[in-house]
Amino acid sequence: MLSVVRQLKNSTSLIQKLAKPSASTSLRPLHLDHRFVSTMTTATFKYIDPTSYTDSSEPFIKPWSKVDGPGWSFRLVEHQRDVENLRGQEEKFTTDNAGFAVYTSPAKEKTFTDDEAVRKGYYKEVEELLREKLPGVKKVVIFDHTIRRREKSSPRQPVQQVHVDQTPAAAEARVRRHVREADVEELLKGRYQIINVWRPIQNPASDFPLAVIDWRSTVPSDFVKVDLLYPKRQLDEDDDDRGKEVLPDPASTTSTEGYEIKGETYAVRPNDSHKFYYLKDMTPDEVMFIKCFDSRGDSLPQGIKGIARATPHTAFVDPNTPADAPGRQSIEVRCLVFYE
Repeated sequence: MLSVVRQLKNSTSLIQKLAKPSASTSLRPLHLDHRFVSTMTTATFKYIDPTSYTDSSEPFIKPWSKVDGPGWSFRLVEHQRDVENLRGQEEKFTTDNAGFAVYTSPAKEKTFTDDEAVRKGYYKEVEELLREKLPGVKKVVIFDHTIRRREKSSPRQPVQQVHVDQTPAAAEARVRRHVREADVEELLKGRYQIINVWRPIQNPASDFPLAVIDWRSTVPSDFVKVDLLYPKRQLDEDDDDRGKEVLPDPASTTSTEGYEIKGETYAVRPNDSHKFYYLKDMTPDEVMFIKCFDSRGDSLPQGIKGIARATPHTAFVDPNTPADAPGRQSIEVRCLVFYE
């Protein structure tokens, strides 16, 4: 018994000695970069509800949504999904294999408050970046951009629905609309893509971050064509409705009066195999390429096996985001990219 007591006293003395810092020891707080602490989170994602629409191609019977504000003909259904942080493994993902890519590339433009300055200055930065990162680019046509600043009074809120901006038909229509008529047919024979270049503004995108799905975890049946409705305009009126959204009127969200079909997007059905990724606390010095179409995408008429056709994407609520995080601000530039 005495032997046991002595052992306990000796052990206690040793623990106290180890716990007590020596005079020569300098204790410094451990500083961790919070962006690298978490590798995975779980969040709620909104998909199109497969039971809430028909597949008819007749006007306004096929699923539809409005370009100028909330309004759609289908329901959304929520699913919990794991979301993996891309930090530390960015080089694994490219627009060819996954449909998205992330780069560090500080912009000269900082505030993005003047649309004309964005078009004259930042568009050039985006084109140079595309040419630098994507080998073989011969022509870039930037056709629009969207700036989002998350305020409760703003109609342009982050989109919380898994989607792809263009279908193949819509991508070809964009080429015909934005490229000189004499060049269209030749450019359509080669490889062309629609790539959105997405960047946070002023502060990290911790609030409502952007999530993307690795194309390799999708199947063709995941994608549902949705007609995009625009307000009817006279021929001489401005028909660019992006950035002119209005706050929703509950009485009119399901009405198609005064609208016409002028575009087509993909909604996405739920699939437990989807692999979601995001760049935690993505900064204004970082950009993400989001592929919306690739004429050489797998299973398309001119497709190449293994080439990503597109990447579904959405804003989401990260449960780990601090309550006092500043509202998300971002710019998304939409580009037609043509190759040699």
